[in-house]
Amino acid sequence: MTAALAFLLDALIGDPRSKWHPVAVIGRFIAVLEKFLYREKASNGQKFCCGLFLTVTVAFLAYFAARLMTRATQDTFNLPLIAAVQVFLLWFTISPKSLASAGGEIYDALTVGNLPLARQKVGYIVGRDTEGLDEGEITRATVETIAENTTDGIIAPLFFFFVGGVPLAVMYRAANTMDSMIGYKNDKYLFFGRAAARLDDVLNFIPARITGLLTIIAAFILGYDAKNAAKILWRDAKKHPSPNGGYAEAPVAGALGVRLGGVNYYFGQKHFRAYMGDANTPLAACHIKDGTKIMYAVTLLFLAAGCLIEVYLDAFLLGGITIFDAF
Repeated sequence: MTAALAFLLDALIGDPRSKWHPVAVIGRFIAVLEKFLYREKASNGQKFCCGLFLTVTVAFLAYFAARLMTRATQDTFNLPLIAAVQVFLLWFTISPKSLASAGGEIYDALTVGNLPLARQKVGYIVGRDTEGLDEGEITRATVETIAENTTDGIIAPLFFFFVGGVPLAVMYRAANTMDSMIGYKNDKYLFFGRAAARLDDVLNFIPARITGLLTIIAAFILGYDAKNAAKILWRDAKKHPSPNGGYAEAPVAGALGVRLGGVNYYFGQKHFRAYMGDANTPLAACHIKDGTKIMYAVTLLFLAAGCLIEVYLDAFLLGGITIFDAF
């Protein structure tokens, strides 16, 4: 019920933009710690150790802060307020409507031929250079982002919620935020952000593969090419530079009959990302809508499966106790 209500809140309201949003607060805390711990002249080993300290500190503080909030409401308030606190905390960790809205704005700009606006909008959700992108490349960037963030922004936090409750979902969101802030392979963060990047890789390992399998099922339900989604998942997922990103992107490419990956520019530097899928159909704005439909279908499938498993565990095995309640 908590997960379903959190998803319903997101569907109705979206991700609220506020400086007091828990993810925004976590981000500011990470920035403060980075300013205190990062030293440009430090050795690579020192940078790694300081980054490791930041990563462990933020992850544990996020977990125990959320756990303290949920425990405090359990000890002080009645059931409806307890449930409300947990729903609100989980709501802050997922972002399907934000993904859909971002994709919708880019789709709208493309359908009226406003490429400058579409480039501006896609620049808000990707790290690559967007100047000069045509409709196909704008679509590729958008579809890749929606697919990959189906894992990061939806399935992974819900997975950790089902495993260990709201505190573990909040801890995951903190880890993912660290990765997005300092988990880069550049001169500054190669060593300082390595622990954050590795933690994010480990946490996303299972959710990414669940996302891949559910994408095949979603493709079948929605009438896309599920057989090709399975083929491309098996063939191309490991080509992605991330150990997890390809498991979300490859089956989407297969389901839509398009090719993702290719040349990207970052700060003017050319980078090539291995292709996933086959270019059976030229990328066009309509594929953004298709990718969004798959994202929502995957979300609903995972919610349904997670709720059914939880009901079974509550009724027959654990009595509603998660493995993390012992700590």
